[in-house]
Amino acid sequence: MNLLAVERIKLFSTRSPWWCALITLALSVGFAAIMAGATEPTDPVTISATQFGASQFGIAVVMVLAALAVTTEYRFNTIRTTFQAVPHRSPALVAKAAVVGLLSLVLGEIAAFGAWGLGVVMRPNDNLGLHTTQDWLNVAGIGPVFALSAVLAVAVGILVRHSAGAIALLLIYYLAVEELVQLIPKIGAHIHEWLPFNVANKFLRGSEVVNGPAPSDSPLSPGWALAYFAGIAIVFLLVALGVAKKRDA
Repeated sequence: MNLLAVERIKLFSTRSPWWCALITLALSVGFAAIMAGATEPTDPVTISATQFGASQFGIAVVMVLAALAVTTEYRFNTIRTTFQAVPHRSPALVAKAAVVGLLSLVLGEIAAFGAWGLGVVMRPNDNLGLHTTQDWLNVAGIGPVFALSAVLAVAVGILVRHSAGAIALLLIYYLAVEELVQLIPKIGAHIHEWLPFNVANKFLRGSEVVNGPAPSDSPLSPGWALAYFAGIAIVFLLVALGVAKKRDA
């Protein structure tokens, strides 16, 4: 518990988490307002459309937040003090991942329900009620995906250690690589089915094909999709912990 408290203090004593949190909320709610305002009255807005900002851009900002939580310590050499206090290193890094993940979970839920609530207010005649399990996953599922994305970003931050490099790697992969993989002849579509953020999208949206972001082509069910995404995040974190133990701070 002491490690969690220390990591919480370190995280909230810098400005970047606050700015990233505000940007995430602004993007999530802002895109919901755009979707609700720009769509013709005869064309109903869907629940997943209200989550466009959170599911497409909010995740990117959360990963920036998580990567900075680690790389900033390497940049200013405060990580050395942390490792002197916790020689085994892994507990401190796991505590950091837990704190960042919990913050991202809460931030995701606030962003998702805020965007959905705004959609309900702006489009009261559309069917935006949370009536089915998939409806709830569209909204409440944003928090777990944010949390796991943050853990994955912490792992990448530990491995890369440089802010610019970690952020560039995360954003390029998230915003471009998974889509570009589909262009590989013959095998691209099959590889894309198992890429992490595509699978996470299956958890959020199921097989929905109506208005909103393109659905995932993953063959997994929503429940297994979340488990798969969580497994990838945990594997990356374990690899990062192993590397952190073996190299100099």
